[in-house]
Amino acid sequence: MLEFDNIRLDLESYEVPVAELKDALHIDRVSDQISEYENRMQEPDFWNNVEKATEIQQTLGRLKKKVESYNALCAEREDLLALCELANEEEDLDSLEELKTSSAKFKEDFEKMRLETLLTGPYDANNATITLHAGAGGTEAMDWCSMLYRMYTRWAESHGFSVEELDYVEGDTAGIQSVSFMIKGDYAYGFLRSELGVHRLVRISPFDAAGRRHTSFASCEVIPELDQKTEDDIKIDMSDVRVDTYRATGKGGQHINKTDTAVRMTHNPTGIVVSCQAERSQLQNKETCLRMLKAKLFALARASEMEKIEDLKGNQMEIAWGSQIRSYVFCPYTLVKDNRTGYEEVDVDSVMDGNLDGFINAYLSGMKNEK
Repeated sequence: MLEFDNIRLDLESYEVPVAELKDALHIDRVSDQISEYENRMQEPDFWNNVEKATEIQQTLGRLKKKVESYNALCAEREDLLALCELANEEEDLDSLEELKTSSAKFKEDFEKMRLETLLTGPYDANNATITLHAGAGGTEAMDWCSMLYRMYTRWAESHGFSVEELDYVEGDTAGIQSVSFMIKGDYAYGFLRSELGVHRLVRISPFDAAGRRHTSFASCEVIPELDQKTEDDIKIDMSDVRVDTYRATGKGGQHINKTDTAVRMTHNPTGIVVSCQAERSQLQNKETCLRMLKAKLFALARASEMEKIEDLKGNQMEIAWGSQIRSYVFCPYTLVKDNRTGYEEVDVDSVMDGNLDGFINAYLSGMKNEK
């Protein structure tokens, strides 16, 4: 039957791309690395260095997942081809819809793995810490900041990532002044580094009694979580850091602590500020703040080709008109457009619900083409 033949031909057309994907993912080399790590784990002194052993365990898990996912993709295609041939011979029309659905899923799985080949940065596999700040626009900007927070948490949840809130400062009337949170999962930073920059909102403000259109801005900062060795290599003169403590609060002013457990660190040479109130003790929050500060200084140094950190302050963008990477227009029409890639979506609600893969894919593909 023609429909079965079309599905079969479509699946067969993926034979070369799937084979090329194996090379792009370095599956053979990764398999050798897996064997090497497994042999090291059998050594009697493997756990003498707990930090190093834990790092190897995590790397091994990520490598195994890559190989297993690729093998599953190959098996998925072969199974669908066999089912297609059998259903065609028996003229089993009941299997047609199942084949269409399964074939579409195969294409989605292939695209996800293809996207992984674009994540080649040294820290792409790491967790990501995101900090959102409300910019120009007052209450409207603070509400916009909370909308972005929801958008990123929805994206993370839909991809099986976990979200850990580190710091949360409520807006004066509504929304959020700023929020820091970590998204944990394989390649979280690789995917989300595309979100670094200023995000612009255009809509009829619900806070304007006259129903006028407002433009608001919020900034998104994305940094990778560093491994222990890299953290240890970063030296900070604590005399350059001002440490403030304050009482941690939850959303809506709930769960107010009676002691000053929340911590804010300001790096005087650069003006970088980090805060944490997620942990139960002041000491734990200080440790988290220090890790965040090291990661931010490291990211700034890398972005400026390892120039002196005290010279980096001037590279920060103003959170206002002209510096945005993406615009989200709710009125007079609906459109989300990335200024860097030109990629756009007309379904604003879907994007705000976390449908960011098209923007991420376009950004990563563009970065690869520039190399």
